[in-house]
Amino acid sequence: MATTAPARTVPDLSFLLNHTSHVLQTRMSAALAEIGLTPRMHCVLSHALEEERTQIQLAEMGDMDKTTMVVTVDALEEAGYAERRPSSRDRRARIIAVTGAGAELAVRSREIVDRVHAEVLEALAGDEREVFVRALDRLAAGHLAEPAESPKPVRRARQRSS
Repeated sequence: MATTAPARTVPDLSFLLNHTSHVLQTRMSAALAEIGLTPRMHCVLSHALEEERTQIQLAEMGDMDKTTMVVTVDALEEAGYAERRPSSRDRRARIIAVTGAGAELAVRSREIVDRVHAEVLEALAGDEREVFVRALDRLAAGHLAEPAESPKPVRRARQRSS
């Protein structure tokens, strides 16, 4: 005997957020690939340009584990866009410094990221855009700011490497 699934009483936010996030990530990856960057590389360059930051600080800002961060910085160094240097504030610490070529590329990547975001928001009516972004900001800063404790940690979807 076949059973039917229970009727939904609220929208499936997990599906909506996961699906749209995945599609946005694929669009962002494709757009940044045009200039030879990944979203992670863009994140590191952008945040390292703002102020002196260590690899650990940048990893936390980009929500990357240590291994991913090392691979990302290695790729940026190999391409001549960043380098590891001693910190001017703490001689025991090493920072990620953006080279001149990396700074120029960061300007281009910011334009690409802004364009992709604008294209997504243009799919909404003008009055919906501000409400949508404000609501997401509120969730990200409030109710969904921190992951819940769980006996078995939830893994993020695996991303293909570029």
